Amino acid sequence: MHNSTLAPQENSRRHVTLTRLIAVSSLMGLIVLGLAWELWLAPLRPGGTLLALKVLPLCFPLTGLLKNRMYTYRWLSLLIWLYFTEGVVRAWGDTAPSNYFAFAEVVLCVVLFASCALHVRLRLKHAKAQEIER
Repeated sequence: MHNSTLAPQENSRRHVTLTRLIAVSSLMGLIVLGLAWELWLAPLRPGGTLLALKVLPLCFPLTGLLKNRMYTYRWLSLLIWLYFTEGVVRAWGDTAPSNYFAFAEVVLCVVLFASCALHVRLRLKHAKAQEIER
């Protein structure tokens, strides 16, 4: 009986860790993509633009995700929709190759949102299960 109760907890812990890894990876991907896109790959003007500063707000939640702060996952899942909107507008409004990077931004935003939402849900579920056991 002890093994049957331990397995779901361990499985839940793994899922929480996986969603955290996906969230951190996709956030770092957005930061790198934003800088590379606006400075080297397809800047609006040759030599890069100040639009690269758009990644600055993404650096703040990176610290919270690395410290595993639940509150950061929650507010980041709201902030990310601004970047999603920018990506959608530029994916359909810009020309190649910029629209490809915008589409990649949209995909990363969806992955980040889903991983943040799932992470919060799994952590709350895991905490509730631990509370019931006590």
